[in-house]
Amino acid sequence: MNPRRGWCSRPATIALALTGLIALAACGSDDPKASSETTAAPASSTAVSSADTAAPADSTVPADSAAPDTTAAADTTSSEPVTLRLGYFPNVTHAPALVGLQEGLFLDSLGPNVTLETSAFNAGPEAIEAIASGALDASFIGPNPAINYFAKTGGEGIRIVSGTTSGGAFFVVKPEINGPDDLRGKSVASPQLGGTQDVALRSWLKDNGLETDTAGGGDVSVLPQANADTLAAFIDGSIVGAWVPEPWATRLILEGGGKVLVDERDLWPDGQYVTTHLIVTTEFLEKHSDTIANLLKGLVASIDAIDADPAAAQAATNAGIAEITDKPLQDEVIQAAWANLHFTVDPIAASLTESAKDAEAIGLLDPVDLTGIYDLTILDSVLAELGLDPVEGP
Repeated sequence: MNPRRGWCSRPATIALALTGLIALAACGSDDPKASSETTAAPASSTAVSSADTAAPADSTVPADSAAPDTTAAADTTSSEPVTLRLGYFPNVTHAPALVGLQEGLFLDSLGPNVTLETSAFNAGPEAIEAIASGALDASFIGPNPAINYFAKTGGEGIRIVSGTTSGGAFFVVKPEINGPDDLRGKSVASPQLGGTQDVALRSWLKDNGLETDTAGGGDVSVLPQANADTLAAFIDGSIVGAWVPEPWATRLILEGGGKVLVDERDLWPDGQYVTTHLIVTTEFLEKHSDTIANLLKGLVASIDAIDADPAAAQAATNAGIAEITDKPLQDEVIQAAWANLHFTVDPIAASLTESAKDAEAIGLLDPVDLTGIYDLTILDSVLAELGLDPVEGP
């Protein structure tokens, strides 16, 4: 048994005492309006109006990180006109992107020569499709889509240049489910076949002696579906559980009467694992390292703003979600979900490697050499410039 994924559970850390909530409409990555933003045309285009600015954020990096590679320090002085096409999702796990956009921190950091065009996506594969078609230069995204595209392009397509978010994924089940054996013959859900939570769910089931297959068969039927559909299915009893990211875990509990069977933090060393990171196409990174350096300055400033004023950051995140979906989260939901997330530029590289191994073990990924998937030299140069410690690579 994989020692990282043995049977364990943690008492639910999501607030359960909230009452009086009305049923919430679909939001984030499952809203029809968000879906309309996934075409080649950007969701929005904004001309940058000011130069590089970013406040230091001591809490964004670990204190015991390895020394930076200063041989590839980014040139942030280029005046060449550049258009940066940036993707993100209207999800709480993408809060650093949403705060950076809502508060103008990315615009401030990118400089007057850069035009920022943003596109919102429903899920990782859609963002990857945009990257593959040449319609996107960079995106905030989950780990498994990045792994899959890196493998598909023979290690040439993209680079991970920074972390963004850790934590915030749970296996939420009906109250009568108390352990793996209670799941035999039942149906559960994940957001998407081969996605980050889908791999985590199938791997955990396998490690606990329960087989699955991609057709919904096996000891436990895993049904990949949109998160809004999962919430409805959980409420009506069609499924008994789902491995989902925030805010959907909180919504399954508050609206569906569920409980946490597995907090994914319990399966990782020190409770740290990558949920969202920032990827850039290799071509754009090579041509415009200065632009990416300035984007990373804005990301550091965004995470600093989140740490400095969580309430304001939650409001900005919810405003960003509402702009895309027309359906903001209830304050109680975003507050409860927020407590389960950790925002950091540390990519938590070791967890990415383990996720790839898990995907291989359950037959959802051919063996892949991840050497070269990270390029953290620009991030480390930015952190050094801000007087911060470097992050630790693979």
